[in-house]
Amino acid sequence: MTSPHPVRPAAPAPRLIATDLDGTLLRDDKSVSERTVAALAAAERAGVEVFFVTGRPARWMDVVSDHVHGHGLAICANGAAVVDLHAGGTFLEVRPLDRSVALEVVRTLREAAPGASFAVELTTGIHYEPEYPPFFLDPGATVATAEKLLFEEEPGAAAPVLKLLAQHSELDPDGFLTVARAAAGDLASFTRSSPTALLEISGLGVSKASTLALCCAERGISADEVVAFGDMPNDIEMLSWAGRSYAMGNAHPDVIAAASGRTVANNDDGVAVVIERILAGTLDD
Repeated sequence: MTSPHPVRPAAPAPRLIATDLDGTLLRDDKSVSERTVAALAAAERAGVEVFFVTGRPARWMDVVSDHVHGHGLAICANGAAVVDLHAGGTFLEVRPLDRSVALEVVRTLREAAPGASFAVELTTGIHYEPEYPPFFLDPGATVATAEKLLFEEEPGAAAPVLKLLAQHSELDPDGFLTVARAAAGDLASFTRSSPTALLEISGLGVSKASTLALCCAERGISADEVVAFGDMPNDIEMLSWAGRSYAMGNAHPDVIAAASGRTVANNDDGVAVVIERILAGTLDD
């Protein structure tokens, strides 16, 4: 007898877990819970690779460097860099934002959103304009206009630009993102992960998703074999690309819409909850 209900093909067994950090794997106090540490280690023992995929620069990865097993790799700066955490954050691959393009983005945003201030994230550290409110004061930072920060006397000789950051003290975060994409979306990739109006600008086509896809292709892993986790707009492309994806209970509405599933909040160990179900074979329960 034919079943009245179509049989859904079984999803491939997950081979790779890709997780954002802030607001996702990390609790709000930036810690990794014991439950999450145990879940990550259990996944690696079961042969499921774990990739941290974050907007953070390599120098801010110490919070999870002790919890990287196997390959030791992480994708940083929203896909602009692949680093080896086993080797202290050594850059293995860089997908930079061309300085001439960054200068054009700065010029365009100054016109489209007067009052914007900028910072430049290089492979060697961050530098910012006097008006830009840095998250952490970097004693090695240069403070100058973005135009001066992006200038290089000899083209190609300066450190690669990983990200350009644009901040606005008056605009709504999503509104600022919309304005920026409309004005300069043909020049670079725009996203955000902060609750404030802070945009993260990468080379055109550079995202968590595109770099993760390259890393997976090198390993013969298909999108259907990837489970991804995230909470903010900079995770949307990755969640849309992965075969299975989970928005955190604390996620931005657009992230919830993009993900194929939802887990509990970061403070309730939402990533660990799903990993435990994967390993127990009860993901569809």
